Amino acid sequence: MEKITSTNNLRNAILLLEAERAESGALLKENFYQTYERFKPVNLIRSAVRDVISAPQLTDDVLGATVGLAAGYLTKKVIGGKEDGTRRLIGSILGNGVTNLVAQHPESIKSIGKFVVSIFSQKSTNSENSNQS
Repeated sequence: MEKITSTNNLRNAILLLEAERAESGALLKENFYQTYERFKPVNLIRSAVRDVISAPQLTDDVLGATVGLAAGYLTKKVIGGKEDGTRRLIGSILGNGVTNLVAQHPESIKSIGKFVVSIFSQKSTNSENSNQS
């Protein structure tokens, strides 16, 4: 910085420094506000959920486990029913087996599901075409 020798130069330097301080203060306030918003509990949870959803492997694992549990529960209810004794025990065992099988092999279950859906969609398309003729 050069030496200030006149009053005008001093006033100009003061105005320049005040403008720089005001700009720095505005930037500091903006950064503080952004940090404050980022660390709000709602935004932390939203960010965590967004990270979980964007992780494809984790999403596939959770989906596989959920489908496995649902399939096991349905198997247990269908086979076991409300009866006591052996049938209920067999339903529980098969339900656990189906749960583990589906959870461990989600890709196979997906391909079987896609195959079944394609069969039904072909049948519905064929029946619609025959009805229109």
